Amino acid sequence: MTQTPIPKLIVSLSIPTIISMLVTNIYNLVDTAFVGKLGTSASGAVGVVFGFMSILQAIGFLFGQGSGSIIARRLGTKDNEAASKVASTGFFTAFGIATLVGIGCMIGLDDLVTWLGSTPTIAPYAKSYIMFILIAAPFMVTSFTLNNILRYEGKAILGMVGLMVGAVLNILGDAILMFGCHLGIMGAGISTAVSQIISFGILISMFLRGRTSCRISLRNFRFGEGMIWEIVSTGFPSLLRQGLNSITTVLLNSEAAVYGDPAVAAMSIVSRIIFFMASVAIGVGQGFQPVSGFNYGAGRYDRVKKGYWFTMILSEVILTGLGIVVFVFSPDLIRIFRDHESVVSIGTRALRLQAISQVVMPLCMSTEMMFQSTGNRIPATLLSAMRNGIIFIPTLLILANLRGLAGIQEAQPLANLLGVIPTVICAVWFFRGKLKGKENKHESI
Repeated sequence: MTQTPIPKLIVSLSIPTIISMLVTNIYNLVDTAFVGKLGTSASGAVGVVFGFMSILQAIGFLFGQGSGSIIARRLGTKDNEAASKVASTGFFTAFGIATLVGIGCMIGLDDLVTWLGSTPTIAPYAKSYIMFILIAAPFMVTSFTLNNILRYEGKAILGMVGLMVGAVLNILGDAILMFGCHLGIMGAGISTAVSQIISFGILISMFLRGRTSCRISLRNFRFGEGMIWEIVSTGFPSLLRQGLNSITTVLLNSEAAVYGDPAVAAMSIVSRIIFFMASVAIGVGQGFQPVSGFNYGAGRYDRVKKGYWFTMILSEVILTGLGIVVFVFSPDLIRIFRDHESVVSIGTRALRLQAISQVVMPLCMSTEMMFQSTGNRIPATLLSAMRNGIIFIPTLLILANLRGLAGIQEAQPLANLLGVIPTVICAVWFFRGKLKGKENKHESI
């Protein structure tokens, strides 16, 4: 972590993460395409449930990123015992909270799908799909937690194995259960639940078989000692970022629902394509996080800076290339998932605007990830809140009121562009202020 050249190190850590994210997102896209064959309302249901799955992901990232950031710094100081306590505490707390969320949402299932933005015609499909997601919620959440811990340990390839197996099984399960067994969208839900449980089993086995630096056991769980608070406060930017993504997805579905099921289906398809497009760059950023956290803990601030710039430039190259492809072939991409005239028309404009705005995402993403991995919670939380909520939510509401459906299509791209301003301010503060002061102090010692 402190000796390998930065480009080689980040690329080697990024590749397993990128593969994991691509396979997972390929599943999401295949799932969307399969369900799209059932009709526009079923296609809209996938987008509605995706908002809830993002909430589960947010909980997993809260404890995974929170634990992982602390673990990387503990490993940087050679304190493996403390790292194991953090990993165990994060894991068991995540499982417990996800269990409570699943039970509570199952009790209020009807209200849940309505809150998520279902129209009366989408709601029956959404309920059939989401009830299996709720059953598997504890395993889904802790899979995200375990994968993040593995990544921060520098063992992203182990996490890749678990996620890839789950995603491949999910794709096969969709085809068999939805069409072979004629279970429709219920088959998609069963397939997702079963594959997530299997993926969880593979990931936890990595820790139980001693293939990791951390050890997860009830003996290492610490309810007191302020450890849960440290994990939660460190991972809060991830919760905020993912949680706000969920809220904005729900809000977007609600605003789009005014214009009918085709609008909901179109915007949900666009979200899936953009997330797939961004996943490669996000994978690079996640490869940077353990490098940033470990070297920050070891006092190698020069490597933190080199890693930041390398991550941002590489991500920019990737997203620019993908953005051009997505812009040119937008109608064809939308048509893959739902060949419906209104869906294609609405989706094409929204997809092209979002593809253009992705050019600023590497700067925002790299800066947020650097702050979180180095334990700078306040700026990390601020940036997550600004771009994903404080800027986007009012932008969506104002533009939807002023420009109708066109405003809904334009809200996310505009929010992405406006998010650059606070990002630049925080990055300059960190490099010219805080990090510079630490470098001077380190040199004097």
